[in-house]
Amino acid sequence: MTSVLVTGGAGFIGSNFLRLLRGARPAWRIVNLDLLTYAGNLGNLEGVEQEFVRGDVAEAADVHRAFDAAGEGALVVHFAAESHVDRSIRSSLPFLRTNVVGTQVLVDVARERRARRLLHVSTDEVYGSLPAGVFADETHRLNPSNPYAASKAASDHLVLAAVRTHGLDAVVTRCSNNYGPYQFPEKVVPLMIANAREGRALPLYGDGLHERDWIHVDDHGDALLAVLERGRGGEIYNIAGRSHRSNLDLARFLLAALGRPESLIAHVTDRPGHDRRYAPDGGKIERELGWRPKRRFERAMPEVVAWYDGNGAWLDRVRSGAYRRYYAEQYGAGA
Repeated sequence: MTSVLVTGGAGFIGSNFLRLLRGARPAWRIVNLDLLTYAGNLGNLEGVEQEFVRGDVAEAADVHRAFDAAGEGALVVHFAAESHVDRSIRSSLPFLRTNVVGTQVLVDVARERRARRLLHVSTDEVYGSLPAGVFADETHRLNPSNPYAASKAASDHLVLAAVRTHGLDAVVTRCSNNYGPYQFPEKVVPLMIANAREGRALPLYGDGLHERDWIHVDDHGDALLAVLERGRGGEIYNIAGRSHRSNLDLARFLLAALGRPESLIAHVTDRPGHDRRYAPDGGKIERELGWRPKRRFERAMPEVVAWYDGNGAWLDRVRSGAYRRYYAEQYGAGA
């Protein structure tokens, strides 16, 4: 039986990947290692058969416990990470511990336990801000602008160093911005949807013209499965949604989908080091593995809006007192 160990499977992208994996590969044994920090939620996995191990990817003993459940020769998909840029600017040390130390611990244990393959899930943010018309392929220089992106760039290097030094079978993916259900509402899409539902202001950094490439989380999951099964060892694969738009256009789209006025958009002070434009070139995975995004933003995003609008109870549960305190500190109590 094929066994797969997933780190961070209770988070946004991880939980959606486990749902996809359970449907696409029903015979596989799934072991989920997650510390259940503020953004991890086992409620995201209701109805998904899995073996859950609560633990810290930066603690070798916890990773070994997960491998005890998965068995030697398991596939490994590594999502576990601190991922919110704003939080990394406020305090970078948790990002270094989880994203850098945690990745190295996982690599070391994966080697010891003879993992069949390790898929390291990274981000297009490692390339930094790109000029108009420039798209970063996998050979583009890394130029991270914030502690989160720097920690992910470091973890990418650690995984690839293990490939070259120890012969570890590993692959790295770098994806653009995800949207979909079960995303923690400090991220821009669920934050704006939640605020718009309640008639509250949508905080928008600076002039709002920062551009991102958007991909549905299920398209991302399809790409990850393709790389896990068919990608070339030691390679990097960008995963792009081919759907570029500014944050201002995104806010307007979400408000229109919910029937709310654009007057709810509230420009707030821009964050330090805010990258102007991300634009990964996804040609390699399309050429080599035949993957392309299937879900068009214009059709898929309204479905996601409807999911959040119909799951107000889920939003209320995850927006705890700690979340509300963070929101007030980050955007101002009146935002």
